[in-house]
Amino acid sequence: MRVEGRESKIASDLLAHYDVHARRLPWRAPPGSNATDPYRVWLSEVMLQQTTVAAVGPYFAKFTERWPSVEALAAAADADLMAAWAGLGYYARARNLLACARAVTSDHGGVFPDTEDGLRALPGVGAYTAAAVAAIAFGRRAVVVDANVERVVARLFAITTPLPAARPAIREAADRITPDARAGDFAQAMMDLGATICTSRNPACGICPLRADCAAVLTADPAAFPVKAAKKAKPHRLGHAFWIERADGHVWLARRPDKGLLGGMRGLPGSAWNDVPDPTPPFAGAWQTLEPPVAHVFTHFSLALTVHAIQVNQGHVPSGAGEWWPIDRLAEAGLPTLFVRAAETAMKKEDVSDARH
Repeated sequence: MRVEGRESKIASDLLAHYDVHARRLPWRAPPGSNATDPYRVWLSEVMLQQTTVAAVGPYFAKFTERWPSVEALAAAADADLMAAWAGLGYYARARNLLACARAVTSDHGGVFPDTEDGLRALPGVGAYTAAAVAAIAFGRRAVVVDANVERVVARLFAITTPLPAARPAIREAADRITPDARAGDFAQAMMDLGATICTSRNPACGICPLRADCAAVLTADPAAFPVKAAKKAKPHRLGHAFWIERADGHVWLARRPDKGLLGGMRGLPGSAWNDVPDPTPPFAGAWQTLEPPVAHVFTHFSLALTVHAIQVNQGHVPSGAGEWWPIDRLAEAGLPTLFVRAAETAMKKEDVSDARH
């Protein structure tokens, strides 16, 4: 849909502001320049999902240095990539990243499709990522709506329907203001506006380039948009992790199943995460329960993870997939944050008793 009238003014005003105030980011081309490397755009967009720019920057630098092309990433070992991703969270993104890189390499000769439909056909590429890559890397007109854009549009048009029901109306409004030319710059300008001026709390309406056309400014509380439905309380679950330490300074790290939370990552062996309070150790012995439990919050539930520790004899090999890992090199294991904190709890313990089994 072509923009006209008020919508056209919004696009031109925002692009003029972006030309002067665009954030300088390692994956971004300067305003008005030619399309950038689709590999870097795609990689950054996957990393930025539910993660801040500040957090992504060091990971992006590390990934592009180690795997400078989609072909290099496709050749990465699963364990190496998962370890490099550790700490970014939402680990399904890492598994999808590898699957997509391999599909681009094997099915497309290492060249990303340049349309939304072609990008959507790749593993793990959803509507948002396809639109962002199409617009930013290939200059295609695409409607790019992330959380920042969602907030900006809801305020520009004072959309009162609560989320998530408001999303079709927000997308339709975003479509109306997306220009045919400089679609990539426009998408990034909207992201920047939401990240730096039209923020969730205390939006800086006084310096906003779209203030004159913003319906929310005319209300008593622009920050009330987008309207959000009442949050449901997150369920609380219990879990148990087992620190199995060998006398020579190694700890047993299990490999988690490929599917599910933290799939494919190294971690401490443990129980299912449910409402069962009593642990079931992997074997009998003089286990020491460490207090307090590690508290962690996932997207859909909170978790209290109790750590139990034991020291075993040199010849002991726990059951299941795993490996002995030097405790003094644990930082190289690529543990997700939950297990890093569990390991810190275990390493602060008093000496555990030798196992007798």
